[in-house]
Amino acid sequence: MATAAEPSLPELGAVPWRERATASSLAAFGRLWTAWTALSVVTFLVPAAVLLVLEPLTFPVGLGCLAHAWIIPELYANRGVGVVRAKGARNRPAESVAQGLLGDLLAHDPRELQRQTGLALERGRLGVWLIGEAGALLLPPGGRRVHCFCVATRERELPPSDRVAHLLLALRTDEEGFATVANRAFSGAVWRVRRRLAPGQRPALAAGVERARGLPRA
Repeated sequence: MATAAEPSLPELGAVPWRERATASSLAAFGRLWTAWTALSVVTFLVPAAVLLVLEPLTFPVGLGCLAHAWIIPELYANRGVGVVRAKGARNRPAESVAQGLLGDLLAHDPRELQRQTGLALERGRLGVWLIGEAGALLLPPGGRRVHCFCVATRERELPPSDRVAHLLLALRTDEEGFATVANRAFSGAVWRVRRRLAPGQRPALAAGVERARGLPRA
């Protein structure tokens, strides 16, 4: 829990029921998400196997069950990737200025990566973050799992780079608070998210994974 000496986000007051996020709570949530996904898949795999054993002529029905077992995790991953897809007003006349201001907040390599992919890379205590216009991806140490968070600024008409800058500053102010306020959209294997990302954003994910692999595990 934040102390009086630690900066915290005012938005935390809107979600008083949420426990403050920590590395261990995020890891536990990831395990829970994986268990729930596995249960959803098994729910369709078992009937498919039973139908095939009892009556081979029910193969089309079993095939439908197998399709559901594949589609459900893919739908979860697609929802997770949606948090960093470009959305909202482009506001192109102001975007060039906003891009310059955002660039001032980033070091050289993250600045070039953000201009190329639209995602700002930031290393934090919880892992490596990739900040988009209305959400963020978190790669914990090891780079094998990714958490997807949905969070947006209240000013939806801001140019894209301003929205990224707002979220980046909020993250820097209170990383655990940021992870607490944001809504969790997905937690799972990096490869599931990579497949769904727009090709232009994949270099940011690759850079984040590389950084996360070099972080010490808790």
